[in-house]
Amino acid sequence: MYQRIDGAAWRHIFIVGDVHGCLALLVSALKAQRFDPRVDALISVGDLIDRGPDSPGCLRLIGKRWFFAVRGNHEALALEALETGDGALWAMNGGQWYFALDEGAQREVNAQLARARELPLVIEVRSGARTLVVAHADYPALRYAWQQPLDAHAVVWSRARVSRVQAGGLERIDGADAFYFGHTPLREPLISGNLHYIDTGAVFGNPLTLIRVQ
Repeated sequence: MYQRIDGAAWRHIFIVGDVHGCLALLVSALKAQRFDPRVDALISVGDLIDRGPDSPGCLRLIGKRWFFAVRGNHEALALEALETGDGALWAMNGGQWYFALDEGAQREVNAQLARARELPLVIEVRSGARTLVVAHADYPALRYAWQQPLDAHAVVWSRARVSRVQAGGLERIDGADAFYFGHTPLREPLISGNLHYIDTGAVFGNPLTLIRVQ
């Protein structure tokens, strides 16, 4: 469920909002930041796939030494579809691209999705004296703790906390300096206390949010 990244191993660390197949947008954003894969790292808040033009290309990022990601609900939908053989729910939520692939391309995607099954739900970054936490939808607890058991479904799917923030509530999670989430498309990044919501709906024509945290 958890993965830890040592910030001392990287020059810069970036966190990106939901990419949803928009690989060209991501590449352009990284170039604008002079991202160097030899010394810099990128962390995704999940939902690499679906709705956008290049889901297979985004899946190919998994396994690159400089790329890290938590599992999003769209990866969860894809994995469930392949495990059960029922792709209706995935297709309804942006997974039609997979069923349009030829057999060889589907085999390649299946291999990448098998790697997505091993993605953590929570990434902890130790950057100097700071502790940063990345999860897809929420960290469903009042306090962060390394390897603390969590409701996995809530980590990937819950919108309860962000809904309270959108309604004007002030939210904070103790135990870490900052938390970064995606999942809920917003017009611009939303910050409440130490919580950062950075899915700005790039696949719907909005900018892709890429934040340098180190």
